[in-house]
Amino acid sequence: MASAVIRPRAHCFLFAGHVLPMVFAVGRQVRYAHLDVPSFEAVKRSDNGDQKEADYSRRAFTYLMGAGGAIATAQLAKSMVQDFLDTMSASADVLAMAKMEVNLDDIPVGKNVTFKWRGKPVFVRHRPQSEIDREAAVDVKSLRHPQSDAERATKPEWLVVLGICTHLGCVPIANAGDFHGYFCPCHGSHYDASGRIRKGPAPENLEIPEHSFEDNRLIIG
Repeated sequence: MASAVIRPRAHCFLFAGHVLPMVFAVGRQVRYAHLDVPSFEAVKRSDNGDQKEADYSRRAFTYLMGAGGAIATAQLAKSMVQDFLDTMSASADVLAMAKMEVNLDDIPVGKNVTFKWRGKPVFVRHRPQSEIDREAAVDVKSLRHPQSDAERATKPEWLVVLGICTHLGCVPIANAGDFHGYFCPCHGSHYDASGRIRKGPAPENLEIPEHSFEDNRLIIG
């Protein structure tokens, strides 16, 4: 008896541009399919590249806008500061008031006169020759704040100092103290007739304001 040979019937169909064989058998069904799945890596890479480029573009735009805003803010601040400084700048008449003239003929020898300049007391002292000689003979190395008398009094007979103690800002008394110059009653600082600290807690000599002499006039400021 001849055995029956079951011949599978093959069919083919088209899928995604590829011919795929299909096999069927009688009594049992055998299927197999060989699919060539296309690769999408190139598409993915292209999409990722486009996404990164878009991200870079957005970042660049953000940075550009931020930089532009910062520059605009800086320019505005500069303009505001300039306007403020122009407003606060002293006019010519105010600058003129910042200087003070003193007629030296009104101050006799041996006298100390107090003037108010920029809200501060200024001592103008007309020194006799004996006082000049005494202060010039002081050993500068022995001083707490070493300064010669010639440094402090460019015109020897005239001493010009701010009447403010360098300790805590009190106003000293003229022609008083152990060194015949100035004495601060607040904490006991003694200055000589050159305004140099000689005793007490004050750390420095009396300050000398900017001044000059023109004939018989003293110009402070």
